[in-house]
Amino acid sequence: MSITVSASPTVQIDTEVSREVKPARPRYRNEIGKYSIHRDSHCLACGKCVSICPDEVHIRPEGYRQPLRPLDYRCIGFDCEKTDHYCVAACPAGALSLSVNPAFETMGDCRWTPDLIASTWAMAETGKRPPAHLEFETGASGGGFDKLRFRFPETRPKDLRREDISTELLLNRRNDGRPKVKIDVPWYGGGMSFGSTNIRALLGKARVAKAWNSFTCTGEGGYPERMIPYADHVITQVATGLFGVREETIARARLVEFKYAQGAKPGLGGHLLGDKNTPEVAAMREAVVGTSLFSPFPFHSVYSIEDHKKHLDWIAHVNPRALLSAKVSTPGDVDMVAVGVYCAGAHIVHIDGSYGGTGAAPNIAKKNIAMPIEYAINSCHRFLSDEGVRDEITLIASGGIRTVYDVAKAIALGADGAVIGTAELVALECIRCGCCESGRGCPRGICTTDNELLELVSIEWCTQRLVNMYHAWREMLVDILYRLGLDSVSALRGRTDLLMHLDYENATEG
Repeated sequence: MSITVSASPTVQIDTEVSREVKPARPRYRNEIGKYSIHRDSHCLACGKCVSICPDEVHIRPEGYRQPLRPLDYRCIGFDCEKTDHYCVAACPAGALSLSVNPAFETMGDCRWTPDLIASTWAMAETGKRPPAHLEFETGASGGGFDKLRFRFPETRPKDLRREDISTELLLNRRNDGRPKVKIDVPWYGGGMSFGSTNIRALLGKARVAKAWNSFTCTGEGGYPERMIPYADHVITQVATGLFGVREETIARARLVEFKYAQGAKPGLGGHLLGDKNTPEVAAMREAVVGTSLFSPFPFHSVYSIEDHKKHLDWIAHVNPRALLSAKVSTPGDVDMVAVGVYCAGAHIVHIDGSYGGTGAAPNIAKKNIAMPIEYAINSCHRFLSDEGVRDEITLIASGGIRTVYDVAKAIALGADGAVIGTAELVALECIRCGCCESGRGCPRGICTTDNELLELVSIEWCTQRLVNMYHAWREMLVDILYRLGLDSVSALRGRTDLLMHLDYENATEG
């Protein structure tokens, strides 16, 4: 049954959310694609291209004489020459031509390559594995997850079936009487605060969390009332600035996260520019409209594990059913930090590596502070194991998780699951322009508080794009586990024997 609640005097939210895959078309008429198809004036409007293209690059709606401008972002490019449906050769008038789109290579960077961006868009539109002409497993950073590959065995258990493979993740392993919360996929949405990100995008994240029985996080900007209908799937974050932190929001949460540091900007704290501090944002954060807001780097009340335990005890008292998480960056002694988080009583230690953050995170911090996440994961996993507490705490990794292959590699290195943030924004057609922190902010209407840009997206569209991406990711994760011969995602944890590093592999072969 659909339940409708009044979220504001003018907005109604339908809380009925489905994980059904439905087409979620791009918002822009001329979506950026890897290739360009040009139709010139010699076109006879015969419809040959429409009839032979299996990818629906060429379409002619009912009642139209001429085919519309080609949807060339769907084109597989020069690989099509090898098929019997190559439109350029099949056109009787020779009116079609194919070329590489020069605008495509201007997107992204070496970590978020144009191919990774476009493949995420494709999954968000269709809910399926991206087409083969896009590289969707790795980027071009020259290191990190991009140099790790799986060793897929030649044989697998004969009785293993894809439909029997479990992707569930248990978040409470402490046997402390608190709920045994399980999520259906081994990832959940990262913290994006109200003020940094469009409220419609945030609601889309909350709705997909409900649809997929997972979580999303409020970030450090407070808990918007419009997210209350999804409270069972929303993490309340308590950060150093304490913006919007109230006991009533903590009391409704199933999971509360203390944010001690972020991997993309450790030692710097958070910063929201005054242009994004609108009246709505200021009311949520109990601040003055138009002023820039800073979160200090440390909690000035926490200088020891005992201090941290006091924080957790406060949350545990306010909400006896909440699970407790601590988000920390990845300094050289992150393994010791992880053990300290366990000793303080947390259920989850969330380690955030240096690759994360949006365009609001300064490059000098991302490139020079904190430890890359792939090193931090294995260090924490081994140290927690040596201390005999590995199976009593859930280790979650974030900070540069771009693809489901990155999720699987993080788990094989020793994590239990992952947090994703940028991947969700890319699914909403982020082009990685790096304007997240500026006044009007994102030209695509995602990371903005501007009312005009807000109209570029709808809650329903955001929800469906994310539902589709989650579906594609889960299908691909099941395929990875099946090819590895594993019956669950938990069986992949710590299986570094199933990974190889290309540098060492090539050196051995040489």
